[in-house]
Amino acid sequence: MIQITTQHHLHIRIEPIDFRKGMDALVGLCRQCVGSPYDGTVFAFRNKSGIAVKLLVYDGTGFWLCMKRFSQGKLRYWPKSCDERICATTMAVILNQGQPVAMAPAWRSLPGSA
Repeated sequence: MIQITTQHHLHIRIEPIDFRKGMDALVGLCRQCVGSPYDGTVFAFRNKSGIAVKLLVYDGTGFWLCMKRFSQGKLRYWPKSCDERICATTMAVILNQGQPVAMAPAWRSLPGSA
């Protein structure tokens, strides 16, 4: 099980991918788009029908490739542009077939500190 935390960087591919692609093809795709996938960034992919999500992450010793296929329904939300910032909380909502709402930022300054 991969625990997505606020310390993880998340990259979400907006366009759906062919889910026949395996780990090596996805690593290659990450290299083309982002650069090195070896820094612990969590990469998220969806299929065309929206009934499954794949997560790819490097943990320091190897890659993890996790797939979730929904037993009922499909994704209710997936970002439509790269401008949308996705945090760990929003990703958890997406993976549970939820619809994210406007949430407070994960980190904010306390009054009097600057």
